[in-house]
Amino acid sequence: MAGTARRNLRTGTPVWHGRVRSRPTAAPLEGAVRVDVAIVGAGVTGALVADALLQSGKTVAVFDRRGVAKGSTAASTALLQFELDQPLVLLSEKIGLRRASRAYWRSASAVDALRDRIRDLGLRCGFAERPTLYLPGNVLGVRGLRAEARARQRIGLRSEFVERAEVRALTGIDRPGAILSRGAGELDPVALAAGLWRSVVARGGALYAPVDVLEARPSRDFVTLTTAGGPEIRAAHVVFATGYETLKAARSRRHQVLSTWVMATAPQPERTWPSRCLIWEAADPYLYLRTTPGGRVIVGGEDEAFSDEAKRDALIPAKTAALRRKLHALLPR
Repeated sequence: MAGTARRNLRTGTPVWHGRVRSRPTAAPLEGAVRVDVAIVGAGVTGALVADALLQSGKTVAVFDRRGVAKGSTAASTALLQFELDQPLVLLSEKIGLRRASRAYWRSASAVDALRDRIRDLGLRCGFAERPTLYLPGNVLGVRGLRAEARARQRIGLRSEFVERAEVRALTGIDRPGAILSRGAGELDPVALAAGLWRSVVARGGALYAPVDVLEARPSRDFVTLTTAGGPEIRAAHVVFATGYETLKAARSRRHQVLSTWVMATAPQPERTWPSRCLIWEAADPYLYLRTTPGGRVIVGGEDEAFSDEAKRDALIPAKTAALRRKLHALLPR
C-alpha cells in the first residue's frame, strides 16, 4: 500500500503563526518503533485521535513529514459550527430525515465534547463560545431559512429564526432575517494542536518529525510502515490523519479536493460587530467570517476544485478581491 500524496497545502502566512509560545519537541526517528497504534499526521486531527487512544490505554507514536501543525491545520479558520455545509432540509431530501438528524446531532455533540476536553486539559487556545448567524443566500432565501429553522427546532437543535432588527443589532448587517444558533465556538487551531500534543507527550505518547512514511504493508497481525530515513515502524493499527494529502490507496472515484481562499484584515477591534458571532451565508460559493481576539476579521470561501498549486496560487489576487468586496458589502465600516 503506497503512502500519502505530497502537496503544497497552503500559501501565505496564517494569522496563528507567532501566537503559539511553545510547541512540543519532536524527536528524530533513529531506530525501529513498536507500538499499539501509529498515527501518521501531527495536525489537529492526529492530536485528537492520539488523545482519545491514550485515554483507552493504547501506546501511541505519531509521525509527520513536516512537524506539529505545520500543514493544513495552520490554515484552518476554526469556526466550530455544528452546522454542516448542507442545510438540514436539503440533507434530509438526499439521505432521509433520520440520517440527516443523526449527522447534525453528531456534529453538535462533537463541538460540546471538544469544549469539555479543552477545559479538562486546561488548554490555552483562545476557545470562546459563540453563536452563529446563518444569512440568506442563493441556496436558501428567507423563506427557506424559516423552514430550516423549524426543521432544526423539531429535532431539538438550538436554532431560531430572527428578524431584520435582531440581525442588525447582533452584527450591523442589514438582511431581512437569519438563523441564530447556539452551541458553536472559535479558537486558535495551532494553539489547540500544540496544547494537545504537549499533553500527549506528557502522558507517554511519542512524537517523531520530520518522518516521511513511504509505504504501509499490512499483514495478519500488524502493519509495517517504511520511512524515507530507513527505520521501520510496526503497529497493530495505523491511523492516517493526513487531511488533503490523502492515502493513495484509499481514494475513491468520488474523491475530490477543493481549494478555498481566506484573508484576514488588519486588527480593528473598534469596528467588529457587537456579538462577535460566527457569520456565514446559505450561498454557493459560500462566505464565512469570524473575529479574532486581537480584532481581526477573518473571511473566507470562494471554493473551487483543486487542479494544482500553481493554478491555485495564481487565483489569489482575484479571490482576495472577491472576498474584500463581499466583506465590504456586508460590513461597509
